[in-house]
Amino acid sequence: MQEITRRKFIATASLATGFALAVQPISAGVITTDAKGLVAGAVKIPVKDGEIPAYRAAPATGKNFPIVLVIQEIFGVHEHIQDITRRFAKLGYLAIAPELFIRQGDVTKLSNIDQIRPIVAKVPDAQVLSDLDATVNWAVKSAKGNADKLGITGFCWGGRIVWLYAAHNPKVKAGVAWYGRLVGDATELQPKYPIDIASKLTVPILGLYGGKDTGITLDTVEQMRDRLKFSSSKSEIIVYPDAPHAFFADYRPSYREKDAKDGWKRLLAWFKQNGV
Repeated sequence: MQEITRRKFIATASLATGFALAVQPISAGVITTDAKGLVAGAVKIPVKDGEIPAYRAAPATGKNFPIVLVIQEIFGVHEHIQDITRRFAKLGYLAIAPELFIRQGDVTKLSNIDQIRPIVAKVPDAQVLSDLDATVNWAVKSAKGNADKLGITGFCWGGRIVWLYAAHNPKVKAGVAWYGRLVGDATELQPKYPIDIASKLTVPILGLYGGKDTGITLDTVEQMRDRLKFSSSKSEIIVYPDAPHAFFADYRPSYREKDAKDGWKRLLAWFKQNGV
């Protein structure tokens, strides 16, 4: 897939209307959250070089909503990520999931993860952090969001971003990172990993990881725990011993209902105790 030029990027930006093709077939037990009582759907976020699409959900009435940034998996802002924003909105949050890969390509239309990885590898961390800054700004100025109650959560690829954005923006009150990669080789586009910022982190992050995750080994989780001891963030990491990677993804075979429900309960408590 060709990289999207700036002109094309503005013209073609759109959101997925279903699940990512790369993860078909979809599990029969997928969770579906309706939009009753909500304002939910696609919006455009002004960024430095144009606009990016995002999915947002919020209560239909009220204002000054606490904000939650929902950061996508490698598969983009498809139906599962959109459903998560609606789950937050049902609880009184303004939840926004910006499409952070759109300049490099629309991964939701690809049917093979081997096609997706090279596109995602081209996404610079600096671009992601800037887009999230713009998303927060939009939430406050255009969507009745409360800048003093800002939280972030993300899954897999997005789990790594949770750690990095919390280090980038100390105004974040709390974050929850679901099985995000913690260590890696630095590159020009991805110069730091969570372990590199852990000791200086000030934002409380709850990390939720699977003991049977073959891509994120337990030794790296322990390395992260050790680094966090030197920070003032009071961050914590929970490991579910029998959970694989993507155990929260209810639309995939990796879903583990008990661990997913416990993680969601912990997320909500973490946000509440830290002022989100």
